[in-house]
Amino acid sequence: MASIGVIGAGTWGTALAVLLHNNGHQTAIWSALPEEIEEMTKTRRHKNLPEITIPEEIFLTADLEEAMACKDVLIMAVPSVFVRSTAARMKPFLKKGQLVVDVAKGIEEGTLKTLSQVIEEELPEAETAILSGPSHAEEVSRGLPTTCVAGSRKKRIAEAVQSAFMSPVFRVYTSPDVLGIEVGAALKNVVALAAGAADGLGYGDNTKAALITRGIAEISRLGMAMGGSFQTFAGLTGIGDLIVTCASMHSRNRRAGILIGKGYTMDEAMKEVQMVVEGVYSAKAAKALAEAYGEDMPIVEQINQVLFEGKPAKDAVGDLMLRDKRIENSLLPWD
Repeated sequence: MASIGVIGAGTWGTALAVLLHNNGHQTAIWSALPEEIEEMTKTRRHKNLPEITIPEEIFLTADLEEAMACKDVLIMAVPSVFVRSTAARMKPFLKKGQLVVDVAKGIEEGTLKTLSQVIEEELPEAETAILSGPSHAEEVSRGLPTTCVAGSRKKRIAEAVQSAFMSPVFRVYTSPDVLGIEVGAALKNVVALAAGAADGLGYGDNTKAALITRGIAEISRLGMAMGGSFQTFAGLTGIGDLIVTCASMHSRNRRAGILIGKGYTMDEAMKEVQMVVEGVYSAKAAKALAEAYGEDMPIVEQINQVLFEGKPAKDAVGDLMLRDKRIENSLLPWD
């Protein structure tokens, strides 16, 4: 049994805390919002996970030092835009060699760093790992079968994360391709906005399938140019996470995209969803990375125009359909 602190009391952090508790670990949840902890302590519920009760044994606190003290593992479960500032707050209380597992998904816009790189920069004395894959908090919290990947460049660290999370309803694989996992995790949210917009426009399954398959082609090209592995993008944290994010109504990115397709502005859609829409924050970073690595990413380009330049979603789909003719896979030979 390990002692684990979950840094972040959103739906994902709460769902993972319940999973870890059920696995027999001593678990605490921290929130930067004292009023959130007060409400959760009183009700033993999370407002966005109404079907589950937070076990009394899970300690809830707004004191970061208290949440980190004597913990074997710390789970970084805050939204991507708060990872750096939260890691900086954690630094005074971190023990050398303490394991920090990032479960947020995104690319930092200003630096174009992955979130594990941000954590390593802010907490150089920590051991770092990531956990990613097709995993909605709403389903994990209810104990529905889910499969993820623990990523670390060190095998023993990946296996430690695997052992902590593995359960009869939560299967965990390991991988050394941290970069590939993180690129897939961040960029799938951008493609999900496009898939949602297509739904909002009333388009069908053909359109959705095209966006998913061409979306993973874009993600793979960029990710491999950055040093990621093709096998990663063909696996759970690539195409797997992309499918679930583009197809499920649990996906806040897809829900925001649907509203944008119906004519909402980006700000109106984010306000309506009432949760952090990570794809909006990752879209600019994805475009900047594509330019930096010289990769063609037309879906990412169009979603940026829709989000930040006011382009109608219908016009963006039209421009994607009317691009120059090309071969699907340029590596395949002709007779």
